[in-house]
Amino acid sequence: MRKFPCVFMRGGTSKGCMFLESDLPARDQWDDIFVQAMGSPDPKQIDGMGGCVSSNNKIVVVRKSDRPGIDVDYIVGQSIVGQSKIDYKSNCGNMTAATAPYAVEMGLVENLTEPTTVVHMFNLNTNKTIDVEVPIKDGQFNNEGTCSIAGVDGTAGELKVNFLDPAGAKTGRLFPTGNAKEMLDLGELGTIEATILDVSNPMVLVRAADLGITGTQLPAEVDADKALAAKLEAIRGAACVKMGFAKDPADATANSPAVPKVGFVTAPVSFTDISGKSVDASEMDVCARVISVFKCHKACPLTSASSISVAAFVPGTLVNELVALKPGQQTVRIGHPSGVMTMYPYLDDPTKPLNDIVVSGVAVQRTARRIMDGTLYIRK
Repeated sequence: MRKFPCVFMRGGTSKGCMFLESDLPARDQWDDIFVQAMGSPDPKQIDGMGGCVSSNNKIVVVRKSDRPGIDVDYIVGQSIVGQSKIDYKSNCGNMTAATAPYAVEMGLVENLTEPTTVVHMFNLNTNKTIDVEVPIKDGQFNNEGTCSIAGVDGTAGELKVNFLDPAGAKTGRLFPTGNAKEMLDLGELGTIEATILDVSNPMVLVRAADLGITGTQLPAEVDADKALAAKLEAIRGAACVKMGFAKDPADATANSPAVPKVGFVTAPVSFTDISGKSVDASEMDVCARVISVFKCHKACPLTSASSISVAAFVPGTLVNELVALKPGQQTVRIGHPSGVMTMYPYLDDPTKPLNDIVVSGVAVQRTARRIMDGTLYIRK
């Protein structure tokens, strides 16, 4: 057996294995290690740490940074359930929240201050900088607090995650096609109007009504509707081709399953979340569901929420047409299968030409927790 030091952490509504780069062998061996770590390609992942859905199949590798003003560099790997594959094309906002306290606990951050320290991180998936405000006590991550987030039981110390300059993370442009809306050709499935944008990660959004659904469906219902799932993947594939990540929709499914993500949105509407709690339309500005690696996410990925919240402020997008933002409003509340999350997008002037809009950052409140640490064993 081979063995590696490993920490298993929850970040936001995701969880996965955290490694120091110095504890791993050469990069060309990583995929084999990580696939075994998660127990893939068995979709049940009985022989590993994976949790059978994309949000529970994350890998994070962290190192101390030599970049000026940056504490740590990190890269996120997405284990694809049912496949012997790790996808490094996109960042994970939730595991970004776990990376900052992990870096503190592993001694990678100098000059800690109480009660909070801002950890400056560089994401190697997107070549973007993220600042995370971490609560500190006695020189360590202080995870005792009253912060609660939708989709996670209990309370913990508050982490404020700010994705700096997140526009064009993968494509170099806020609106990769130059349009706030456009028609996507889905072949035999017809056409559909969509908004495509790139904030932290590329995203394609469509109206729930254009799919013939209410937008209040929970993940199990979305996943069970094979016709809906096929249409959403066709939408994702068409957008993937438009953004240059794949040569055709089949290539998008096979080789770019995590980028872009696809979601459907609707105006605020009341629904019952996955815990059975009633969520009132008055608590949100937009209702959304996001598909992550072929399955409906049980919350809303942070990088997807970043795109949705920015789109809410830009005239002409599908999201902007659905929300009713009040004068001076600076936040966007997104209803998702686990409740509601509040995003803080920072745009200079959303009325400027699309790709002249400056998005200085998108921030969100998160929590994280070290679940287990020790030694990970895999076969030789």
